[in-house]
Amino acid sequence: MQDRVAVVTGGAAGLGRAAALRLAEEGAVLAILDIQDAGAVCREIREAGGKAESLLCDCTDEAQIAHAVKAIEESHGRVDILVNNAGILSGRKPWHTLTKAEVERFVAVNYVGYFLVTKAVYPLLKKSRTPRVIMVASRTYFLANPGQMAYVASKGAVMGMTRVLAKEMGEDGIPVNAVMPGMVATPGTVEHSQEEAFNRVMGNQAIKKRVQPEHLAALIAFLASDDAELITGQTILCDGGGYLH
Repeated sequence: MQDRVAVVTGGAAGLGRAAALRLAEEGAVLAILDIQDAGAVCREIREAGGKAESLLCDCTDEAQIAHAVKAIEESHGRVDILVNNAGILSGRKPWHTLTKAEVERFVAVNYVGYFLVTKAVYPLLKKSRTPRVIMVASRTYFLANPGQMAYVASKGAVMGMTRVLAKEMGEDGIPVNAVMPGMVATPGTVEHSQEEAFNRVMGNQAIKKRVQPEHLAALIAFLASDDAELITGQTILCDGGGYLH
């Protein structure tokens, strides 16, 4: 992936940070879009000999997205890899206690945000010889965890978008896939889950090993590689066999 231009949303921490570091390790040039400053991740990439820039961007705001994408176009002229990862997690809350605003917030960030960024980056992806779009979804769609209706619905929508975009963007030779991690101890997940929950999930896996951000990052790197040229429209789990379907 030497000198390929990779855009990672939500790359300041957690899964996005791991994806950015792995793609940079493979030689990609990173543009990280996040509502938080991703300067620390960029410094880590540069200290390892890579190239990265941090662009402050609310991925639900079309004007901010357009500004960030314009900066990427001026710097690089194209985008080779788009990783849609920016999102919000949820604790447990019965569906009938949710407000309309709460449901709309999950949909806006976890689904509409992916759509807006993909739409804005699409013209730059068409300029690439090796374009890839990778969506970070969630296996909670399959598990249907009680108390996470808004989150599950928003992430399920990402799966549907992935499949439709794979068909439509296939005409441009752009593979579109979704990845689903198991329960990973990211800052967002730790905020809503205790240690016992992580152990219980691991106990249900075929491989009794904690899923780390780096495991998902490796899957993302594979889907971004030349070896995955004809893999598209797929949803791939990386959860140690916790959910088999």
